[in-house]
Amino acid sequence: MIEVIDELYRDRNISELKKYLNEINPADIAQLLETVYDERERVFLFRLLTKENAADTFVEFDGDTQENLIIAFSDTELKEVLDEIYIDDAADIIEEMPASIVKRILKNTDPETREAINTILKYPEDSAGSIMTPELVDLKKDMTVEDAFKRIRRTGLDKETIYTCYVTDASRHLIGVTTVKELLLSDAEDVIEDFMETNVISINTLDDQETATRTLTKYDFLALPVVDMENRLVGIITVDDAIDVIQEENTEDIQKMAAITPTDTPYLKTSVLDLWKKRIPWLMLLMISATLTSQILTTFENRLISVAVLTAFIPMIMGTGGNSGGQSSTMIIRAISLEEVGFKDIFRIIWKEFRTGALSGFTLAVVCFVKLLLFDRIVLGNDALTLTVCIVISLTIFVETICAKIIGSTLPIIAKKLGLDPAVLANPFITTILDVVSLLVYIGFAVLILHI
Repeated sequence: MIEVIDELYRDRNISELKKYLNEINPADIAQLLETVYDERERVFLFRLLTKENAADTFVEFDGDTQENLIIAFSDTELKEVLDEIYIDDAADIIEEMPASIVKRILKNTDPETREAINTILKYPEDSAGSIMTPELVDLKKDMTVEDAFKRIRRTGLDKETIYTCYVTDASRHLIGVTTVKELLLSDAEDVIEDFMETNVISINTLDDQETATRTLTKYDFLALPVVDMENRLVGIITVDDAIDVIQEENTEDIQKMAAITPTDTPYLKTSVLDLWKKRIPWLMLLMISATLTSQILTTFENRLISVAVLTAFIPMIMGTGGNSGGQSSTMIIRAISLEEVGFKDIFRIIWKEFRTGALSGFTLAVVCFVKLLLFDRIVLGNDALTLTVCIVISLTIFVETICAKIIGSTLPIIAKKLGLDPAVLANPFITTILDVVSLLVYIGFAVLILHI
């Protein structure tokens, strides 16, 4: 692909280059222009696209590329692109642009589009209203199938989807839904009211966008109607918008679980200074919280010295606890995001994780005990590993695994109940807490069994 474009570009075979570019998928064109060509070449090649392909390609670019292109556009070129872009995409673009660019965009849109964009921008960030599009096909219940198709042909060209059609009354209250498939399979004189689905699943404009994506996923919809407080149809959320939200939310959760302040900027376009700003607060907080383990070791330093071999297994003890808790926290956080569990399930979760922890801990403890006696003591000749020391280490692993499973699974649930993001209490913080618990269990068994 790149070789063909480069050859046509060098030969200045513009007609063939234009034809070839417009046969490529817009997403591939955007990736190609962003990663291979410089700004001057990018503008030149972009101008060879048809209006429709140019609009579809433009929305695939990141914010910086879009800004550079807008600066390079004449007002006529900008208006041509904006006229082909769906309103929700235009609103997304405006949100990322500086004020000077926003003014220029709004100046080159018609009053109706400008009003629709402003309506979307007024909704709270991350709400269903902020990601919906008002471009939909609406029908009336007393229409015949023939009337419905006439309306679809007349208005459907500029709509984001025409497959799902929503039925509204004179005040735009949502009263039903049908599909083009049902219309095609019905007779021309059939009335929509006779076969439309009246149990319509919708979402409110102020509901969280994650709720909207979960609803789309649950019911396998291609589009989800969005209504206001009076059940008036104001827009739809399409499946492609839902996929974008899912990707953004998953990225944000991963960053939080890694103790990084979330950012929308792609990694390679994030400066070193910005990366430092996003990471250093969490690193400092975790470093300070980790001093708890240092304080415990300092407090019991003299006792541990009396059985020096115990200190050699502290990393293994702490690592096992952190890994065990991390497994549970990751699964519970995912289950929370999918609404599979809630605070009401906390005791069921504790009981399940207790049993899982007991089985896992027993397995790990037995393997560890055999390894310490047969390999470390006999093969490696570590005589300090007496039977009682091996028992202390193995019992610690058994108990800490149970504790880790319970703590790792309940903290995210409690965080959600308190209105916090469960991902914030993921692996880094839970690992720090479990390090403290593991050390206390370890030293407790050492004092109890070895009398140090």
